Amino acid sequence: MGLPIPTLHFLLQILLVSLLHTPTFAEIKSYVVYLGSHSHDSEELSSVDFNRVTDSHYEFLGSFLGSSKTAKESIFYSYTRHINGFAATLEEEVAAEIAKHPKVLSVFENNGRKLHTTHSWGFMGLEDSYGVIPSSSIWNKARFGDGIIIANLDTGVWPESKSFSDEGFGPIPSKWRGICDKGRDPSFHCNRKLIGARYFNKGYASRLTVPLNSSFETPRDNEGHGSHTLSTAGGNMVPGVSVFGQGYGTAKGGSPKARVASYKVCWPPINGDECFDADILAAFDAAIHDGVDVLSVSLGGSASNLFNDSVAIGSFHAAKKGIVVVCSAGNSGPNDATASNLAPWYITVGASTMDREFPSYVVLGNNLTFKGESLSAARLADKFYPIIKATDAKLASATNEDAVLCQNGTLDPKKVKGKIVLCLRGINARVDKGEQALLAGAVGMVLANDKTTGNEIIADPHVLPASHINFSDGVEVFHYVNSSKSPVAYITHPTTKLHTKPAPFMAAFSSKGPNTIIPEILKPDITAPGVSVIAAYTEAEGPTNQEFDNRRIQFNSVSGTSMSCPHISGIVGLLRSLYPSWTPAAIKSAIMTTGKKFKVLKLLTISCIPRNINFNITSNELYCEIRFYTYTLNFVQCEFNRCNCQIKFFH
Repeated sequence: MGLPIPTLHFLLQILLVSLLHTPTFAEIKSYVVYLGSHSHDSEELSSVDFNRVTDSHYEFLGSFLGSSKTAKESIFYSYTRHINGFAATLEEEVAAEIAKHPKVLSVFENNGRKLHTTHSWGFMGLEDSYGVIPSSSIWNKARFGDGIIIANLDTGVWPESKSFSDEGFGPIPSKWRGICDKGRDPSFHCNRKLIGARYFNKGYASRLTVPLNSSFETPRDNEGHGSHTLSTAGGNMVPGVSVFGQGYGTAKGGSPKARVASYKVCWPPINGDECFDADILAAFDAAIHDGVDVLSVSLGGSASNLFNDSVAIGSFHAAKKGIVVVCSAGNSGPNDATASNLAPWYITVGASTMDREFPSYVVLGNNLTFKGESLSAARLADKFYPIIKATDAKLASATNEDAVLCQNGTLDPKKVKGKIVLCLRGINARVDKGEQALLAGAVGMVLANDKTTGNEIIADPHVLPASHINFSDGVEVFHYVNSSKSPVAYITHPTTKLHTKPAPFMAAFSSKGPNTIIPEILKPDITAPGVSVIAAYTEAEGPTNQEFDNRRIQFNSVSGTSMSCPHISGIVGLLRSLYPSWTPAAIKSAIMTTGKKFKVLKLLTISCIPRNINFNITSNELYCEIRFYTYTLNFVQCEFNRCNCQIKFFH
């Protein structure tokens, strides 16, 4: 027996509505709620008092979510010591409502940020050409940073490194209130040199769809970046260090007798981001409480409003407590307005070269020779090899745009085997290009700069014989390969060359101003060595950080503003030891206004076309730019869109 017609129509209407109606679910994200400063002095409070602060955060969020219990499930960080606020998973609408509350300074999404030696200290004048420390050196005056505590926010630390041995160190300073949180890593240890370590991963975990496993419960550095930066700032003097025999000497930090601590906030990338705001703020809050003197922060993200910037907020609270914070400017140069870490209360550091090179020459079959750089351990037999462009060696399925860069899966082993591959710089990592060439059967690689990277060449520990050459030399090599029936080449094994000139010059990758958030504040503040810096490294990965690289070394050469930043952090440690009453602003001023006179060897006046650099020009004076990194260019008066520009050659 069938259903009555009216009932059938009613059920069909319900079915139709249910089919047309698509259920919507509010998107849940992780946010930081920033409430400003605490009125209490954290040094006088107990864990009970800190718990009361956390309860107040539960109560505050509970007023929006309906109960403190729900709030407790939502909050994954409560900032209780110096920074007042919390991090929680919230619906977008709830976050918007919280932002309207009069007690709230800002609410911002828990976004990710990116990670931005044996000779550099001699280049900076702390020791002479033979590694002898003169009596006038600030190292002697400041007792090598003895009594100072330098910490970094980074990928953690490799505690077994000789840079962090406590041999010869006395008791831990009484001002230290930190801990050594081993997590689930029983082999991790601290000592009288490496006096503390913590890890922060809840903000990172909130962006994942699967829970973290036990390998994330450790402050150990499995990437290398954190050990490198921490040892550059405050690592011990370690003699007999080299990278595959190059750069031999004594590795040391800027404040080699300082104590160090590690705050791990960076993890394997999620869509390119490694260090998340909620974790960064938690680390700042802990480091301020623990009693550090200097914080080195070699990470950054896109420029944003300072109230939505975890580094700006955390460093502000650190500066209030007399802690000097040093940050990297970023590696997005040479374009204008690319600098990150733009607040005025910390030191932002660009990257430049030092007077050391690792030359490796590319010799062509037509007897032309071009100087590149490399730290390749492998060497070629003393003979010529066929050389092929990556675009001529590509798989049928690969595009020319991908193949010219030697990207993953673009090279055809049948075309590459036994040859030197000519790759163009860009997109994928320089060392990755070498790995792709080796996997395809190449015996070597010539890496040529594109027009953007110009004259900047960097020595990398490639997995095969390789040389990195500049743009103009690359054009010549491409021309030779294109115009020859059977082009051949040879790559010489790298050597170490000191006292090269001119030096320093700015690295092309170093991010540039102007300041996009506060145009009145010039950024970066200063530059320091950031190219081919040798310092401690992890032994959990190879020097290229590529899966294919099974080599393990205790010290590695790395480039970036991440490397220049801890050079300044080390100098800050010395100044803090010498002048303990100086404020962070006074130390920053002293560093920025200290210079060295150079003798002008030659002055050449030429004519060039002016380049607008996004400043409002109120007179007829404009800046000129010539793409020579080896010269210092002064500007003089310009008329009718042309300038007379002075180039000074310095001794």
